[in-house]
Amino acid sequence: MYQASETRYENMIYCQSGESGLRLPHMSLGLWHNFGDNSSYENMKQLCFTAFDHGIIHFDLANNYGPEPGSAEKNLGLILKENFQAYRDELVISTKAGYEMWAGPYGNWGSRKSLLASLDQSLKRMGLEYVDIFYHHRMDFSTPLEETMGALAQAVQSGKALYVGLSNYDGKRLKKASAILQELRCPFVICQNRYSIFDRTIENNGLKQAADELGKGIIAFSPLAQGMLTDRYLDGIPEDSRAKADARYLKESALTPKRLALIRELNALAAERGQTLSQMALSWVLNSSEITSVLIGASKPSQILENLKAVEDIYYFTDEELRIIDDIASRQVYNTR
Repeated sequence: MYQASETRYENMIYCQSGESGLRLPHMSLGLWHNFGDNSSYENMKQLCFTAFDHGIIHFDLANNYGPEPGSAEKNLGLILKENFQAYRDELVISTKAGYEMWAGPYGNWGSRKSLLASLDQSLKRMGLEYVDIFYHHRMDFSTPLEETMGALAQAVQSGKALYVGLSNYDGKRLKKASAILQELRCPFVICQNRYSIFDRTIENNGLKQAADELGKGIIAFSPLAQGMLTDRYLDGIPEDSRAKADARYLKESALTPKRLALIRELNALAAERGQTLSQMALSWVLNSSEITSVLIGASKPSQILENLKAVEDIYYFTDEELRIIDDIASRQVYNTR
């Protein structure tokens, strides 16, 4: 039986999500990859154990994470049942609905029927009475915003979620949604968006500024640009890499000679700072005061341990370092989606 490390809270930083009372670890574990039915269950357990033993108390999912859709929630549910029952009140579990999950008009987007049915299914797969955060996963302009936000409010009112969040929204839509949720007295506390050295979308679409003005937290996903901001591709594309194995995510065509040259420049700067490229990339995201937490994925426990050094050893950036990073990124900013 798993027993958590007694020192698990010693080195992690916990930040308030905006102006709420919810505190998240500076680094959270995303289950987007490596928790589907095509992955090793034993490895999934070790990833969760390693994360929790080092203060990563937040596990983030969505209804369609897999493959197959739903399998990540199902596998985490089994891990929770077998190993984490004594620690449920220490954990923050989040899930989402809004991307395609099942056939027909209600397995997608943001209708009241779709969101509430999806949440019920997610809770059943994970064997939980509630999730800590329930997100609408993406903007839906075909459904009245009042309906979507009303469904999130009901999820809280029914006791099936403690807080709600919005994922992949822009600043304009965020402000409208937040006003509705405030009127409904719904505890909306966090936005989940893609953010990295290479992807500044939330700076350009107003999300980052709007979240700050509204007192909402931001949790950043894909901080390593689907693996580009690591040392994995410095010498080309390995045959066993995600770029070759799974075209749904990082595409081999994204790793052009020009982009690889930019990655090598960033790697050289990281080395001057005494960090790996991935550590610097994570530190850069966390350097922003608007960011509550950064979501990492991992295929093996050692990757979690390496990434944790970006939190355990705080590396501040000089103005010149930030200028260099911005200059490198501006030469070819790349959105990995």
